[in-house]
Amino acid sequence: RDQLKALDEIDADLDAVETMQRLLMGEVGSGKTVVAVYAMLRALEAGYQAALMAPTETLAEQHAITLSRLLAEEAIPFSLLTGSTPAPVRNRALDQLASAELGLILGTHALIEPTVEFARLGRVVVDEQHRFGVEQRRALDSKGVEGTAPLVLHMTATPIPRTLSLTAYGDLDTTALDELPAGRQP
Repeated sequence: RDQLKALDEIDADLDAVETMQRLLMGEVGSGKTVVAVYAMLRALEAGYQAALMAPTETLAEQHAITLSRLLAEEAIPFSLLTGSTPAPVRNRALDQLASAELGLILGTHALIEPTVEFARLGRVVVDEQHRFGVEQRRALDSKGVEGTAPLVLHMTATPIPRTLSLTAYGDLDTTALDELPAGRQP
């Protein structure tokens, strides 16, 4: 039920006048990634690109494995971009992002490098957002369509005081996944 509520809130954000800045909180295994995939697919559906940025290569790779299981990669191609991505793979992904041939990318801080250009970045998911600095998140925001900030979904299992203060002062809307999906152990 919490995941369905989160999807409804994301849909409402898409219809709102203000740019989406939503914090998705939930324990490990609560289904945050499925909600994030939904948010990214909605961007693709609207003709935009989506990016998921994780703080470590291991976490970015885990997200890639999860997306491989959830999506038919032939129907919804995506790429993984990290500091250790081989140059030929990296160059191909960068060319496809710039030409809008690639709609979905996952990665680490590598996504905010100046050489990474998006044709139509409209949605950003930042996992473990507290592990990125303000300037790092702003660098990804600056890659939005025509200089506008993309809609952002921040994810965390451990909100820190700075994050919670952002919610208190109105800069972030919040969604909590309090229940675990069926079959998950507490």
